[in-house]
Amino acid sequence: MIYLDNAATTFPKPEAVYKAMDDFMRNKCVNAGRGSYRLAKEAVNLIDETRELMRELIHLNGNEEVIFTPSATIAINHILNGQNWDEIKNIFVTPFEHNAMMRTLHNLKKTFNFEITVIPFDNITFELKRSEARVLFSEKKPELVLMSHVSNVTGYILPVEEIINLAKAYKEDVITVIDAAQSLGVVDLNMRTIGCDFIVFAGHKSLYGPYGVAGFIKNSKVNLKSFIIGGTGSDSTNLEMPEGTYGKYEAGSYNMYAIAGLNASLKWIKEIGRENIYKHKKELTNRLVNMLSDLDEVTLYTPSNKERHIGVISLTIDGFKNDEIGNILNEEFDIAVRTGHHCAPFVGEFLDTEDGTVRVSLGYFNTEDDLERVNEAILDILGE
Repeated sequence: MIYLDNAATTFPKPEAVYKAMDDFMRNKCVNAGRGSYRLAKEAVNLIDETRELMRELIHLNGNEEVIFTPSATIAINHILNGQNWDEIKNIFVTPFEHNAMMRTLHNLKKTFNFEITVIPFDNITFELKRSEARVLFSEKKPELVLMSHVSNVTGYILPVEEIINLAKAYKEDVITVIDAAQSLGVVDLNMRTIGCDFIVFAGHKSLYGPYGVAGFIKNSKVNLKSFIIGGTGSDSTNLEMPEGTYGKYEAGSYNMYAIAGLNASLKWIKEIGRENIYKHKKELTNRLVNMLSDLDEVTLYTPSNKERHIGVISLTIDGFKNDEIGNILNEEFDIAVRTGHHCAPFVGEFLDTEDGTVRVSLGYFNTEDDLERVNEAILDILGE
């Protein structure tokens, strides 16, 4: 099988991840923070080391909080449900947001009186409409800005730093959140220089780790309320959640098996070099775009600025429904892609694609031979 659904989850994983998880499950699978014996202490050390590897990846060297959650969706729920909604009325999002963000906001809007405004982007070039954004920020002082770093539908690398700077020009203490599920580990992201408050990550996507571990990095004085309540392994007679850095947000037993895998994947990224992962994915992205651009029947939904494009190519083919293309690629060519709207509620309208797109998403372990097979398969479908 040619696997081209890496935006959903990267596959395969590095061999080091498989080995680390197998070793942990067989030899070290105890509960962290629930005992003072040797293996329990080793589990705590593993968590601490993994937090430090995450800080290092985004160029942090302080005590910024790295919070682990079971998924990026739960991390986003922590951030949004933890806000003081009495003080937030104007929220800005981009047209590229995932339903992890948008459904959570939609649900909160039923209870709290706030307004959601979509930051304007050009639907042909994908470039930020700066003048229009300035007008919107001046009319509605931004109190919370939520942005994907890389679109899971188009592969567009959003100008998150520019958006943050624009927003801060109109409200200095605006709260900013970056969804880096598709970018962290591939596209460089310096949390300190960008100046955002929260970055969300997903272990099983561009970090090449397993399911079951994700989270957010908190580089902010914003005091989030506890959202998920439960045991923390300490202060057990206190019915309130602890106010300590991690106990407040990390209720329940840690998924140590998954954290062991994430620890190994972060070390693998460090060894391979994030810049080399980016370079390989960028070369594959450019090559596939160039191949498909030569086919008149294929419409590509990619940014005009190729330097702001990585890993994801969305397309439609004249005369075929997207589901038909997905099924043919699967059944006749053993090529795995995804079709539809990809959990991004605004992108279909933004791209003017009523039925969504066929999404080809690349990973580090894809090869040029994979791209040749995709191109040959589409030529076969077109009868060429």
